[in-house]
Amino acid sequence: MEQEMAEFLPLNRGSKMEDSERQTFSLIPIKSRKKGGLITMPFIIANEALENVASYGLLPNMTFYLMREYRMNITTTQNLLFFWSAATNFLPIVGAVVADSYLGRFLTIGLGSIFSFLGTAVLWLTAMIPKARPPPCNQSGQACKSTTTSQYMLLVFSFLLMSIGAGGIRPCSLAFGANQFDKGNHNPNKHSVLESFFAWYYTSSIVSVLIALTGIVYLQDRLGWKIGFGVPAILMFLSALFFFLASPFYIKPKVRSNVFASFIQVLVVACKNRKLRYPNQNSDYHHKNGSGPQVPTEKLRFLNKACIIKSPEDVKLNGGAANPWKLCTVEQVEELKALIRVVPLWSTGIMISINLSQSSFPLLQAQSMNRHLTKGFQIPAGSFGMFMMIALTIWVFLYDRVMLPLASKIKGRPVRLKPIVRMGIGIFVSCISMVVSGIVEHVRRRRAINEGLLNNSHGLVEMSALWLVIPNSLNGIAEAFSAIGSTEFYYSELPKSMSSIASALLGLGMAVASLLASVILSAVDKYTKGEGTESWVSSNINKGHYEYYYWLLALLTAFNLLYFVACCWQYGPSADVDITKRMMELSDDDDHLP
Repeated sequence: MEQEMAEFLPLNRGSKMEDSERQTFSLIPIKSRKKGGLITMPFIIANEALENVASYGLLPNMTFYLMREYRMNITTTQNLLFFWSAATNFLPIVGAVVADSYLGRFLTIGLGSIFSFLGTAVLWLTAMIPKARPPPCNQSGQACKSTTTSQYMLLVFSFLLMSIGAGGIRPCSLAFGANQFDKGNHNPNKHSVLESFFAWYYTSSIVSVLIALTGIVYLQDRLGWKIGFGVPAILMFLSALFFFLASPFYIKPKVRSNVFASFIQVLVVACKNRKLRYPNQNSDYHHKNGSGPQVPTEKLRFLNKACIIKSPEDVKLNGGAANPWKLCTVEQVEELKALIRVVPLWSTGIMISINLSQSSFPLLQAQSMNRHLTKGFQIPAGSFGMFMMIALTIWVFLYDRVMLPLASKIKGRPVRLKPIVRMGIGIFVSCISMVVSGIVEHVRRRRAINEGLLNNSHGLVEMSALWLVIPNSLNGIAEAFSAIGSTEFYYSELPKSMSSIASALLGLGMAVASLLASVILSAVDKYTKGEGTESWVSSNINKGHYEYYYWLLALLTAFNLLYFVACCWQYGPSADVDITKRMMELSDDDDHLP
């Protein structure tokens, strides 16, 4: 960013000066250095990229850490990871509300970085301090000591701190970065610069996750938990440090009101006015002057009572409501209706997130299979998730740069699948992925039994772990269709003023999915075991029936596809917008940044 020379004026010009002032009179700047711009981009991108490396690098091998060091069974381990994932995906919604309504984005990101660092540091201490976890079972003839309440709470506390940190960083980074280019109409290249920023932002997100799934996982496998947990803690310290170092250069927008409060107002006022009759004249409805619809729609009609003008005193001279908790606008009512309309279709994406959240079982599968690429190198079991990211990236490139242009050339007109169609394809591919996962596990388990490894869950099956690349790749393709399609659908169907909601819906779905996944797993564990019968999700992978669990998820996904079709029929025609163009528009108005 170009640096400008400050303009100076004499201090107390025209007044009587001292002798020293006559020789060298004081100067003060009247124009400060410009803030924002490209100079802030590396700090903002590095902040979230390092947070991604730290957090995503801890997840893959966490199953081994909990099972080996804390001696948890597979069901307890996976449920704890489900709860951690739910908190990590839900708290960004809280963070968005706090940032928009109270603290502002800069302070929210800064506090989130500190919390993330503290969380990784506490997790690192559980590996460094022997008394922070149960002692090893190396005394012959003595029962292994179980995890104490204080040890368990310290572990959960580290997860909670990291989730709070993610809740502060993730919902604000992209919007805060876009704020740095918000200089009114003085920058004619604003949109091209923003497009470059978005490209670098999303690229860094993908690269950081790949580094986490390879580099951090490799350190944990080769150098142990002390180094493997210490490195993420150092990265989070650097993330917070770099972010605060650039504080003088940031544009820090003022706190604005949040759309979540508007929804609560509509519900409260509608309940207060529930006994009112619907007016016969359109003028009896309150709306913003010169903007939006003047009459609410007939769908979800009971909400219309929130914008009925009961008396002239309810409206101020400037057209605003005298008390927003007694009178809402038509626009507020229609925004809430739009959200309620997309909720059924939003719920259809939960099942895909449930399928993608199954992290422990693929890890145990990979651990029991031959992971060697050469005689001297084998892929860490926790790194197989990178194939999902690779498949997602390759598919997005092929779809956007090869398939669509080719189809458009053949048809002689622009060809583009609507977001709602891509959402449906994503559900279908996710179903196929679970079927294939079950088939691979069925073959692996049969070979393990034939090789005499039924009672040896740590034995190595003579089967290449590269077979797991197939379901991982299918998961990546399903994610590409579903996540991108869902995000574009929310942005196209919800009003521009609700873009913060559009960006939060996907994370909220993942949070709900983690809780439901825990319910499904606990139910399967409870109802599939009995006297002399192992649970489908037994900690002994060879005695359990993980393939049955995968096929159950495939069956639930198939029913979810039928539910999706019914929701599409009920929803009716959907709009279609260019999401990149919408993001550019949102950057012009800080109120609407996601």
